[in-house]
Amino acid sequence: MPSVASNTQRVDPYNNFKFRVKWNGKYVAAVSKVSALKRTTDVVPFREGGDPSTVRNTPGQTKFEPITLERGVTLDLEFEQWVRQVWNFRAGLGMESSLASFRRDITLEFYNDAGQLVYAYNIYSCWPSEYQALPELDAGANAVAIQTLVLQHEGWERDSSVKVPKAPNFS
Repeated sequence: MPSVASNTQRVDPYNNFKFRVKWNGKYVAAVSKVSALKRTTDVVPFREGGDPSTVRNTPGQTKFEPITLERGVTLDLEFEQWVRQVWNFRAGLGMESSLASFRRDITLEFYNDAGQLVYAYNIYSCWPSEYQALPELDAGANAVAIQTLVLQHEGWERDSSVKVPKAPNFS
């Protein structure tokens, strides 16, 4: 059976349910879902007049998809406080936005089944563009109340300082 690169003891891909989100040096409470990290580079067709009848494709502008965070409603005010930095409803004329600090870099950490950090992604210049403070409420439902925060950002990259941990020896 082939093994996963960098760890000859591991033959299975990683599960997607062990992760944490961090900003301002703190882990954010109760985050239960993070949308995919996705980027798309436009294709720009190009053909010179003297070229044969074929078109060459070159890379154009790169776009990074917004990231959506979901978490159970708690007493933690991190989502709400950040959203108020982008637009504070009753702050007064000229004080609605905190332009100096509404953007943040965040880190998405991904762990293996043993709880060891295996990947981390740094996501740059994030700011909340959409916030759902409470879900639709239903007295007949049996569900957790979920908050949603949509983050715009200017790109992400894998943190190369995070190395794949060695497999534990349980013998």
